[in-house]
Amino acid sequence: MGRVSQTQARKNRERVVETASRLFREQGTGVSVADLMKAAGLTHGGFYKQFASKEALVDEATAHAFGELARLHTAGVERHAGQRDAAQRELIDTYLSVEHRDNAAGGCPAAGLAADMARESGPREAHRVYAEGVRAFADSLATDDQDGITRLCTMLGALVLARATKGSPLSEEILSTARAALTASD
Repeated sequence: MGRVSQTQARKNRERVVETASRLFREQGTGVSVADLMKAAGLTHGGFYKQFASKEALVDEATAHAFGELARLHTAGVERHAGQRDAAQRELIDTYLSVEHRDNAAGGCPAAGLAADMARESGPREAHRVYAEGVRAFADSLATDDQDGITRLCTMLGALVLARATKGSPLSEEILSTARAALTASD
């Protein structure tokens, strides 16, 4: 088999990062390289041509996931130009929805990667990127009445608990109670 072009190699790398970002949020960073490459539709052997290590991919996939989150938030703000409260309400409603609960792979990296980041030992790029992503997300949630960290903790805690209790009536109750608490002053 011949060598791939630089353009194709770049596209393959982007596909692996995107796939890893989704799988890590859904299943954790313990996903094997072989399973990850299979999900990306590429061979296991091609991994080390693209990445120095799995840890390097975790770093890049974490940054990718938080980049997606920032783009989604920015798009919501732009849709509600000049109406910050409406943008915040849309974000809260989307974040604390059954659809988000059921889509960990495409969901919030703060929730999806929290357990893995908590288990990390030593300084790692992924941990730094995660902390910066959480800080930026919290800052974007701040209002005149509530600080962003409190709002993020409420949202993230509710999402994690709703995912853990999925299939029981408690799951949707957690989502709706947190939504109501965060939008009570709207």
